[in-house]
Amino acid sequence: MELSVVIFGLISAAFWGAGDFSGGVATKKHEVLSVATIAQIIGLLILSLVALTLGENTPSIENIMWGAAAGISGGIGILALYHALSIEKMGVVAPVTAVSSALVPVVFGMMSEGIPASIQILGFFFALIGVWLISREDSDSAIHLSRLKLPLIAGFGFGFFMILIDQLNGTGILWPLVGARVASISMFLLAGVYKGGMQMPEMKHLPLIILAGICDSGGNVFYTLAAQAGRIDIAAVLSSLYPAATVLLAWIFLRERLTYRQWIGIISAMLAVVLIS
Repeated sequence: MELSVVIFGLISAAFWGAGDFSGGVATKKHEVLSVATIAQIIGLLILSLVALTLGENTPSIENIMWGAAAGISGGIGILALYHALSIEKMGVVAPVTAVSSALVPVVFGMMSEGIPASIQILGFFFALIGVWLISREDSDSAIHLSRLKLPLIAGFGFGFFMILIDQLNGTGILWPLVGARVASISMFLLAGVYKGGMQMPEMKHLPLIILAGICDSGGNVFYTLAAQAGRIDIAAVLSSLYPAATVLLAWIFLRERLTYRQWIGIISAMLAVVLIS
């Protein structure tokens, strides 16, 4: 059972990392709210289609409510993350977001499920250090508090999404995630009305936004599977290794050079996986 948590958690990290890469690139070219809304709509369509194809049973009202609450929390996280990525360097945004999003469910998991094994706690330590090192892009070690606000909001939004989606009862996960998308999209549309409308992105950039929506939905599905298969803190820490995928994609497609510190972070993350599993 623990192996399932590790596998699903790592797949979730890969999807979320690819989604952040796609969404981050898209938000440097277009309005954050429009990118987030389109990506969430794509996710809604995909999740609904898969749920119908697989014939997943209609969820209880309770599960729909948990999914909606998770969607609002995750939606706040996405808006904060995309906005932060559009105005800040990844080296500031990614580590704060990833570490804070992992710490929230880790604390919750320890309070609700007890303290995990010592070797797994050591794995948590290496995972968080790995996330921080992987996400650092430059040698500037100075952190300004004003630059932490959006990444922290994003991290707490994702962290509470992880906790709320873990409250689902039963085996069905797709329809509650559809409920999460409906809630986040509704929130985004209301925000668009409040600010006077949204600007549609250019057609040539839509594939990137669609990819972000697909990857974000995939990450949500596999995180939910991981959380249901075992401890929420293990699932959260492994899923929070997503900056590794983002950095590697930037290295491959944007020709961004990996620093020695990022390579050490990747090694630390791999060691964490071994310890946690």
